[in-house]
Amino acid sequence: MASSKLFLILVFVLLVFKNSGTARVEAARAFFVFGDSLVDNGNNNYLATTARADSPPYGIDYPTHRPTGRFSNGLNIPDFISQEIGSESTLPYLSPQLTGQRLLVGANFASAGIGILNDTGIQFVNIIRMYQQLQYFEEYQRRVSALIGAARTRQLVNRALILITVGGNDFVNNYYLVPYSARSRQYSLPDYVKYLISEYKKLLMSLYDLGARRVLVTGTGPLGCVPAELALRSRNGECAAELQRAATLFNPQLTQMLRELNSNYGSDVFIAANTQLMHNDFVTNPQAYGFITSKVACCGQGPYNGLGLCTVASNLCANRDQYAFWDPFHPSERANGVIVQQIKTGSTEYMYPMNLSTIMALDSKI
Repeated sequence: MASSKLFLILVFVLLVFKNSGTARVEAARAFFVFGDSLVDNGNNNYLATTARADSPPYGIDYPTHRPTGRFSNGLNIPDFISQEIGSESTLPYLSPQLTGQRLLVGANFASAGIGILNDTGIQFVNIIRMYQQLQYFEEYQRRVSALIGAARTRQLVNRALILITVGGNDFVNNYYLVPYSARSRQYSLPDYVKYLISEYKKLLMSLYDLGARRVLVTGTGPLGCVPAELALRSRNGECAAELQRAATLFNPQLTQMLRELNSNYGSDVFIAANTQLMHNDFVTNPQAYGFITSKVACCGQGPYNGLGLCTVASNLCANRDQYAFWDPFHPSERANGVIVQQIKTGSTEYMYPMNLSTIMALDSKI
């Protein structure tokens, strides 16, 4: 009799532990990432493309000290955001490890080289363009529905935080890729920007239709100030004027489009992150952020270490924390951390209409 009572108690305790574990997993906010190489966590590792970061010295400062597919010496922007929301880093959607309970953490759909437009990054051939990232998001939801049911999947997606970073490649790897590119012959720069914004709006509306209700939308950085553009277009280290003009036209129109979408939806679904201003802060005054330079990449070759790819044969700085740029195009791990701190606590000049801390406080009450 006593042994049967003990057995029932053990069963009860195990059920409590099991249910509390499930609740704990589901209580953590899911995080989804869409976009390009600034936020790719390694999807391109699984693709036949040249747009990859899966060989040294990429990942030299990552906890494993090995390349992960992130275009960084260590952590990237999504990793730091995951830390802020108290979650583990999302896995690339193409990772075979993204199964079972790991699906409930979220997923990273980003792919280096892509843009808003389907013809951006055609030189990289096999990359996950934005329409396909959205298709994968639909597929993800079907997979999770099989795990926890359709209603709980909708709730997980509605409550999730989403990051989308796309647009810079539409200038660097499309409009300005070569002199007299097809797009530059088709559109003047102001008209091209309007076209990009209209196409971006369609993508964001599709994201909303798929259940997104809280989306961080980053603008482009100061495109003309990255080491690659300094190497190609600068005589004395000044930022490339035409690319800077592109960013200056694009970013305010992006914020205005997000305002209009929020007005249409009657809710602050889309949050504009002014990453141009965030980058500008340490581009114009690197010493204030503890960087010794914002012109020279840590890893590369040629003027400003801005030419070609970052490889084992490249120049490599000894202290990555002192460099704002890791390679010719991408911020260093430390710079990514600075950007996410602005996303977390920045004023409305940086984050409109609210920062991540406010989002988390508001959403915790729902």
